[in-house]
Amino acid sequence: MIRAIVYTTNTGTTKEYAKILADKTGLPYLSLEEAKKRLTKGAEIIYLGCIMASDIKGYKNAKSHYKICAVGAVGMGQTGTQIVEVRNKTKIPEQIPVFTLQGGFDIRKLSGMYKIMMGVMVKTAGKALAKKADRTPDEDVMLEMMQHGGNHVCLENLSDMINWYENKVTA
Repeated sequence: MIRAIVYTTNTGTTKEYAKILADKTGLPYLSLEEAKKRLTKGAEIIYLGCIMASDIKGYKNAKSHYKICAVGAVGMGQTGTQIVEVRNKTKIPEQIPVFTLQGGFDIRKLSGMYKIMMGVMVKTAGKALAKKADRTPDEDVMLEMMQHGGNHVCLENLSDMINWYENKVTA
């Protein structure tokens, strides 16, 4: 039985998703650090973490403490994209469902190495994307986030994950 939603966040969007998911499921939501104090080792959880270079931050740490039943990976890309890349890079077993969720971007909320890395990404990828003549609508959203920041957290992005949970509980 799933006991909680556990998350790791950099800028707060993953926590926003954890709260929305908690509201819809009735499960408590805890940061990974809080969970280590409040949940027993091996407890079943849903894990949410941010995507960094196709890897989910905090997943390995969470996996060493809990049985992860599903993963929500929050990044800048559109909801439902990058699933194969994220699963492979993070080494998530096939039996664990992975849901990618478009979060947001605000370089001002980053610090240390993450701020430096994302600053370089914004300069290089953002410049190339800005020059691209035939950008897709998804690329326009990505460019807007890089240039001005943005937050795309919403209930609709969680619909597949909520459906999965509801089906698991009633099964």
